[in-house]
Amino acid sequence: MRVFELDADDVSRAIFSVTPQAVVDAARDSGATAEVAAERFARAVWTGIVEPGDGAAGSLIEAIGASAALRSLIERWGPQRVSAALGAPGDGDLFEHVQKAWARWIPRLDSAAALASIRLAKHSGATLICPDDDCWPAGLNDLGPHAPLALWVRGDPWRLPATSPSISLVGARAATGYGEHVTLEAASTLVDRGFTIISGAAYGIDGAAHRAALASQGTTVAFLAGGVDRPYPSGHDALIGRIVETGAVASEVPCGVPPSKWRFLQRNRLIAAVSSATVVLEAGWRSGSLNTAGHAAALGRPLGAVPGPVTSAASAGCHRLIREYGATCVTNADEMAELAGEGDLGAGMSGGVPSRETERSSDEVRVLDSLSTRSGRSVDDIARRAGLPVDAVQSVLGVLELEGVVGERQLGWVYLPQRR
Repeated sequence: MRVFELDADDVSRAIFSVTPQAVVDAARDSGATAEVAAERFARAVWTGIVEPGDGAAGSLIEAIGASAALRSLIERWGPQRVSAALGAPGDGDLFEHVQKAWARWIPRLDSAAALASIRLAKHSGATLICPDDDCWPAGLNDLGPHAPLALWVRGDPWRLPATSPSISLVGARAATGYGEHVTLEAASTLVDRGFTIISGAAYGIDGAAHRAALASQGTTVAFLAGGVDRPYPSGHDALIGRIVETGAVASEVPCGVPPSKWRFLQRNRLIAAVSSATVVLEAGWRSGSLNTAGHAAALGRPLGAVPGPVTSAASAGCHRLIREYGATCVTNADEMAELAGEGDLGAGMSGGVPSRETERSSDEVRVLDSLSTRSGRSVDDIARRAGLPVDAVQSVLGVLELEGVVGERQLGWVYLPQRR
């Protein structure tokens, strides 16, 4: 990859074509157009190199900037140069940490793919926003080194909750009539009170929250696990299109990237971070929405849960949040608004951080997401897709093969879903 050998004018035109006009104007006024373009281009490239939430990349970029960090990767800086750039002692410890991360980043170094994703973003009407932009949601910065390096947005990036009050409404995909009814009532009332509704555009509770906000002519924002040019689920293509027209759809991965289980889990941290509060309206005992609740609690955001019938398995997760993790019991929009700051209902919250019970480590989830049930894939291909070092992929594949979850065929590794 020779990103910095690309024609500077071509890079500037490409990156400014997906940059908010206010940023373009400010760059021209300050005379720093080339520098701004280089930094924004580097962040755009990084979104395609790392998996969401990569703390090593976040720390490196925070220390020396996205452009210098990308150059360090391309040129394979030695330990002294890395340490000097970071202002750290040249003992090699930091270099060793970065070098291990390089093993999972290098397979994705591809300048042609980076420019292609930018062209695809322009074709899809997507915009790139960065942490220095005024429309950047400040709550994302609370994620520290795990914050997104940039966001790809379809719709109006100024609709992202940078300053406006917002609340995340999340819950089960397999929602009941009761859960959808409570969600519709809550979302429509909250937008009337000026709240932006945040969710993940999934079936069930997410979709109900978005639809109610749109029906009440309010603002709603959806965070996706794949590229913003790939509406997911496909059954919500029209709904996501309506969100784009009046609100915003955002993702931290570039256009063209498919969603995966790992990216869904990482997407949930964004939903929790941008909001003033998170409310789980209906969830089973092991619902993925509990993962969003865990991120909210870890960030110190107020967390609420709507109770349901004690006989309903669809509400077992909400009852668990209230009983075991100190979530506030909320039953209507007024109580949700108080939780988000229009009162002191959430002032005394305490409790542990819930986490989704999973049988797989994060590396195993990412490797499984990268496999096909029909087409054999090489270890190098799996490493590139999963964003992991080759040796880590080999280790995971060995464990999964012993369990009968994957198998090695003549053309490569395949996933054996019947044994998962």
